[in-house]
Amino acid sequence: MPEAYDPNQVAKDAIAPTGAGGAMDLAMSEAETLEKTPGGPGGTGPQEKARSLWTDAWQQLRRNPVFIISSLLIVFLVLIAIWPSLIASGDPNACQLSQANKGSGPGHPFGTDQQGCDVYTRTVYGARASIAVGICATLGVAILGSLMGGLAGFFGGWWDGLLSRLADVFFAIPVVLGGLVFLSVVVSDTIWPVVGFMVLLGWPQISRIARGSVITAKQNDYVQAARALGASNSRMLLRHVAPNAVAPVIVVATIALGTYIALEATLSFLGVGLRPPTVSWGIDISNASQVIRNYPSQLLWPAGALSITVLAFIMLGDAVRDALDPKLR
Repeated sequence: MPEAYDPNQVAKDAIAPTGAGGAMDLAMSEAETLEKTPGGPGGTGPQEKARSLWTDAWQQLRRNPVFIISSLLIVFLVLIAIWPSLIASGDPNACQLSQANKGSGPGHPFGTDQQGCDVYTRTVYGARASIAVGICATLGVAILGSLMGGLAGFFGGWWDGLLSRLADVFFAIPVVLGGLVFLSVVVSDTIWPVVGFMVLLGWPQISRIARGSVITAKQNDYVQAARALGASNSRMLLRHVAPNAVAPVIVVATIALGTYIALEATLSFLGVGLRPPTVSWGIDISNASQVIRNYPSQLLWPAGALSITVLAFIMLGDAVRDALDPKLR
């Protein structure tokens, strides 16, 4: 007959290893596990710290040739915008009518324009105003748009509806037409009216990006946990939501910087942007377009510099977007 089932004996067998050999085997198994554990006595060292989104993005950007080329080009352009005398020793407004419309030669590698001004010197000095307008406009748009969109996305309700409708009003204004009207009324020899106009019509785009990013970030578990622990709205917004919602804003702002440089040149070409004696690529392109059939080189150099600058910032924005978006890796 089969042996009777004893539940007490089964419990004893499960609790205590059978004999001294079983206890020794159990101890040796635990020691081997400890040795193989990273950070243990025989392990391979401490575990690698988890890398953040910014660390991963920087690692990818360092290996991206598009980012390296565009960054070096932008550094060079910013450098000559700050110190144009490094590569151009002349005065961009020093013109001699007797030297008008001359081809390239000694002292004038790019030739001269209709007023006898050195095209090379004006092309180098034109980077200062164009890049300054692009950077200042981008900073203003990013700050104002992020503030408006972040508040609308975080608080929601009537505040979200008000800011969204306000953004729709500015979205409905055509940029070029708005520039013709606004800048024809506000006349100044500085870059600030142009910068103010770009910020006025450019913030709704960043606002929508920031609003959607904040709405997505505030639904994460860590934000809800902070809210449950009694964190204030300002602490949650600045410490938890904003750092995790700023990446799309940086990408869009980087790409938009090149767009604002091109917009400044367009407005200056139409005669409502920057005005002489300010040296700008848009002004030089406008002047050269009048004699493009006879002297095309006068248009080629400022237009080429403008195109290279805009392309460099767009390439930089594309590289940053690929690095910050995990779905594109």
